[in-house]
Amino acid sequence: MEQPVSPRTEYERRRAGKQREIDRLRGTDDRVGSVGLWSASAAVAVGIVSFFSALPGVWVLLPLAVMIAARMVHLRYEAAIGILQSAASHYDRGLARMDDRWVGQGRQGREFESADHPYAGDLDLFGRGSLFELLCTVRTRAGEKTLARWLLSPGSPSEIRERQISVRELRERLDLREDLARLGDDAEAGVRPEELTAWGASPPELGPGVRLAARLLTAASIATLALFLLGITAYPFAAAVLSILMFNWRVSGRISRVTELGERAERELDLLAKVLRRLGTEPFTAPRLQSLQNSLRDAAGHVERLARLVQRLQSVRNELIRAVAGLVLWKAHCAFALEDWRTLRGKDIAGWLDAVGEVQALNALAMYAYENPDDPFPDIVEGAARFEGEQLGHPLLPRRTCVRNDVRLGEGSRVLIVSGSNMSGKSTLLRTIGANAALALAGGPVRARRVVLSPLALGATIRVQDSLQAGMSRFYAEINRIKQLMEMAAGGRPLLFLLEEVLAGTNSRDRKTGAELLLREFIRRGAIGLVTTHDLALAGAADTLGGTATNVHFEDQLVDGKLHFDYILRPGVVTRSNALALMKAIGLPVGNGSPDPSR
Repeated sequence: MEQPVSPRTEYERRRAGKQREIDRLRGTDDRVGSVGLWSASAAVAVGIVSFFSALPGVWVLLPLAVMIAARMVHLRYEAAIGILQSAASHYDRGLARMDDRWVGQGRQGREFESADHPYAGDLDLFGRGSLFELLCTVRTRAGEKTLARWLLSPGSPSEIRERQISVRELRERLDLREDLARLGDDAEAGVRPEELTAWGASPPELGPGVRLAARLLTAASIATLALFLLGITAYPFAAAVLSILMFNWRVSGRISRVTELGERAERELDLLAKVLRRLGTEPFTAPRLQSLQNSLRDAAGHVERLARLVQRLQSVRNELIRAVAGLVLWKAHCAFALEDWRTLRGKDIAGWLDAVGEVQALNALAMYAYENPDDPFPDIVEGAARFEGEQLGHPLLPRRTCVRNDVRLGEGSRVLIVSGSNMSGKSTLLRTIGANAALALAGGPVRARRVVLSPLALGATIRVQDSLQAGMSRFYAEINRIKQLMEMAAGGRPLLFLLEEVLAGTNSRDRKTGAELLLREFIRRGAIGLVTTHDLALAGAADTLGGTATNVHFEDQLVDGKLHFDYILRPGVVTRSNALALMKAIGLPVGNGSPDPSR
């Protein structure tokens, strides 16, 4: 049986093929450029000779024709090379992701961040080096919005399973992803989907009276201009110009409301039309993909027409042409055409954008699945809260340095109390579980050997911070977030909570008592989760909570004055602390850790 080709090998093969074709076209283009240069020189020479001799000047047309033809061929080759370079860059970015060189090169999605979200900031969903940057290979803002929404809002079991089936089908569709990459750069400067949707749903701005007046003024302007140019009379033309100015003064605001978004959306609409056209030709078998494709039937033609209308509107950028266009109310007539399109198809925009966004988000997860073939899809099971991960690793850490651990939460133990010294891996464990849960509940594969989980809500206090502007301490911010998580736990979906150094802003006695009460209430509400702590007194909560809580820990070793961590999760409570060792390692005068009684 033929062995499957690895993603790296396939990317390198395709990248090399694109580069060979680029080199070939550039070689041909250079020869075409030489022909154009020689033709231009010949045209100059013929012109000079004809000026000083009896040679007919018409002969200069021959080299000029060759020069123009060479220029047209050059433009075609230049466009073809640009498309191939987009495809080559697509594979370059894929290889960079496989080599862990992707940080800072993609869309970071910071516009989707929210300080009030229960886990986005804690789990590095957005920003530089985030999960969104790793996953986001979509071509439109609608795709970005859908992918972000899936990461922020866990799907239902049926939605997750539908997405998994679709992602599995799309995983091997390399040609589809390459074709989408060829369409051009991501539309970062384009309009947002909600703006385009709102524009499409807006009521008509330009009534029949405005349209009739515009047509009459245009006809009058052309007729009176002809009289003026023929030298018959200038007064009717002046009256027509004055009437046009009055018309613009009365209705320019309404016309601008119709055309403003179109003027900004030219690039986005062109890209959206191309994406729709390509998606319409792809054969799908997954039920969800087929349903999305059916919802986009005929959409490409309608969006292409809208894009052409916008291009027509933008075709008068030159100041001289704009002056002439003003005499025939060009912008007004373009606005009428846009209004007609909006009346017929405007309300379909929202559905088209949602469908395109979903297909692109699925394709982004499929690319991640293809580039990480060892990452399986999780098993989504019904019933009580459950999260089980075998050889669980963080998807944002390099594979060569990522240490994996097993985690089991559910019927046997609902809470893990994680103790350990500074930098031993406690926070990374929380983020590892949270990031994989977010991936799993979005419909993607996970960084593990195996993951089984029930539908869960997520919440964390890993990066809760104080706020000088809001007058809020770190402790107050933490208990507010915990209140939010407690309310989530009372909802319809069980909560997976990830609490970092719970209640660290209070004294040890209150901390232990408060943490035990919180954990007991979380458990009563059906939640599962982890709590990290430096305070070993809190580890005693496992005894008071009975079999519902378990102590685990990370260890470190002091070797030749240096701390070493293996990041392996072990059962029980940690037995050593590295705080003084760390202080001494950076040069603080802590000696052996015992105060000098003579001072």
